[in-house]
Parts: sequence; structure tokens; C-alpha cells
Amino acid sequence: MAWVYILKCSDGSYYIGSTHDLERRLWKHQNSFYEGYTSSRLPVELVWSCDFETEHDAFVFERQIKGWSRAKKEELIKGNWDGIHQIVRKERKDREMKKRQAS
Repeated sequence: MAWVYILKCSDGSYYIGSTHDLERRLWKHQNSFYEGYTSSRLPVELVWSCDFETEHDAFVFERQIKGWSRAKKEELIKGNWDGIHQIVRKERKDREMKKRQAS
């Protein structure tokens, strides 16, 4: 089993990662074990996590949501899949409008 997780940092930003040991990884983030993004934004809070059958599945989903807008990430944190779908429809509509305007 593997996990994808979202941490909310003290500056309000989100950090997304994946691991096979969520409790240990969270401890490492909270105790500045990793130098980098989260260590300069402590404290961090686990706001969302989901388990996956394989590390590969978790890694693929981690990469997918890293590319999402903040709004979509926040809907995921709330568990609001309808909200995510609404944002996707709006983003598509906006892209189509920009294409038409550029033509």
C-alpha cells in the first residue's frame, strides 16, 4: 500500500507527496528532516490523504494533482468531486473562449 498526501504549510501553500509510510513521512516533514519546501514553511498540517494499491498508482496520482489549480486541490481536500468537475468544465470553457478570441 502507498499514500498520496497534501500538507498545508504555515504560509498557506500546499505540498503534495507520496509515501509507503504516511505516519513516518509526516513526522519527517514536521521535524525538518527534509531540507527544502516544507522545512522553510513549518509547521505543516496533513489536510488530505488517500491510500493506493501500489506505489506506482500513488506516484501517478501525486503527479496528476501537482498540476492542478489551487481551487481543484481545495475541492479535493473537501472531498467535493462535483466541485472539481465544475472547475474542469469552467477551465475547458475558458480555454475554448481564448482559442476563439485568438483566431
